[in-house]
Amino acid sequence: MSDIDKATVAKIARLARIKIEEDKLEPLAGELNNILGWVEQLDEVNTDDIEPMSSVVDAKLRWRQDEVTDGDKQASVLKNAPNAEYGFFAVPKVIE
Repeated sequence: MSDIDKATVAKIARLARIKIEEDKLEPLAGELNNILGWVEQLDEVNTDDIEPMSSVVDAKLRWRQDEVTDGDKQASVLKNAPNAEYGFFAVPKVIE
């Protein structure tokens, strides 16, 4: 198990640009050591015969036909635009 000390926590805080007061470094070192210990416990679990999964529920997605169900709404959409040209929204130029 790797042991994180106050100096390591101070270095990590400096690299992350996080201001941590001196009296908070020791408790943070203990918390980080607990987290790393828990990760090492997880590493001991045998997962050789376990298939990867994206969810704990074995659910299948329903497939549907890929077909257009609406469309030809360009004119009705563009009538709400403050400015439209050539069938598109017209926006002011940002970069000159």
